[in-house]
Amino acid sequence: MQTIDAKPLLNTTILWLMTILSGLVVANNYYNQPLLGLIAAEFQVSEGTVSKISVLTQLGYACGLLFIVPLGDKMLRKRLILTDLIFVVAALLVMAFAKTLWMLYVASFFIGVTSVIPQIFVPMAAELSSPEKKSGNIGLVMSGLLMGILLSRFFSGIVGDYFGWRAMFEIAAGMMVITWLLVYRFLPELRPNFQGSYGALMQSVWHFAKTERKLQVAAFRGAMGFGAMSAVFTTLVFHMEGAPFYAGASVVGSFGLIGAVGALAAAFVGRFNQRFSVYQLIYFSILILLSSWVFIYFGQHSYIGLIIGIILIDLGLQSSHIMNQTDYFSIPTQATSRLNTVYMVCYFIGGSLGTYLAAMAWQHMGWAGVCLVGTSFSILAFLAHLFFGKGRQKPAENQLAADSLSKR
Repeated sequence: MQTIDAKPLLNTTILWLMTILSGLVVANNYYNQPLLGLIAAEFQVSEGTVSKISVLTQLGYACGLLFIVPLGDKMLRKRLILTDLIFVVAALLVMAFAKTLWMLYVASFFIGVTSVIPQIFVPMAAELSSPEKKSGNIGLVMSGLLMGILLSRFFSGIVGDYFGWRAMFEIAAGMMVITWLLVYRFLPELRPNFQGSYGALMQSVWHFAKTERKLQVAAFRGAMGFGAMSAVFTTLVFHMEGAPFYAGASVVGSFGLIGAVGALAAAFVGRFNQRFSVYQLIYFSILILLSSWVFIYFGQHSYIGLIIGIILIDLGLQSSHIMNQTDYFSIPTQATSRLNTVYMVCYFIGGSLGTYLAAMAWQHMGWAGVCLVGTSFSILAFLAHLFFGKGRQKPAENQLAADSLSKR
């Protein structure tokens, strides 16, 4: 493989490998959503109780983003990924064979903690790309990740209906073994760019979070957008179990397949970067996200209304997500894993909050409460973009401090 300054050149094979594996790994976090009704029935618990599985998975993912992903700047990344995959397999097997609710909670949390490998791939793609190909390459890897999120719901719904919910996690463990073999055989090694201690590494993460205005705004927009989408997907299974749908897990999971239409369209948003500014693309993306709630609320009793709403919410969220990442990866520093850590931790905290509030809203207000939560999150993202999206660049002295921290 060709190298440039001791770094592997990002060729088509490696780019597609990261794209496909991102989808396979991130899917572990979402298999549970269409299966919540089946799990609740087996353990004879309420919908609110079983919804904690999704919340804990997302909180675990946020913890993994905070404590594992920054190591991508400090350790050999291939070794880090291979080690992490061993723990992914273990967590999935515990989930598959859990006999008590607390075992499900613990396994769900650690599935989230360990399934963060895609967030090591994304900064790798940004770091190894030429400036003119950066948006496109990030978009491709993100498209794999997003397809994994959406298709996981479709796949798990079918498996759950025909083979039971436990079979899904057994299959997932097998796929992670295959992923380990592919990473071992094909992924190139990438030299770390941080030489200090783990404590200093985490200190630099906090420094970026405090001082990078562009990163702060992107993180808030992302958190609110993902919170909005999490609200609808976590409670959709409960909504469609009742009248007029009376749908099972496979039907609910198929909405993930429908949402893939929006995600695939979003993968091409980087191509508009030469005609429109990042600010404009994010503006239009959030407007699409907002418009989705009109269909999700007023079309709540029809398949066509929910289908249009799901396509729009995925298109709007994923477009803004890709452009958010393009925006903060333009910050002049090599600390790409740490920038991604700040953004993605906030992103999944937002998702966890959206999941929790939507579950509470469903219990007290039904689908109208879910739509209120999702619309509120979308409005907050839009207002943050309007008032802070064109913030000034960081002063030169702060940039020098950040560069010093990124190389320590």
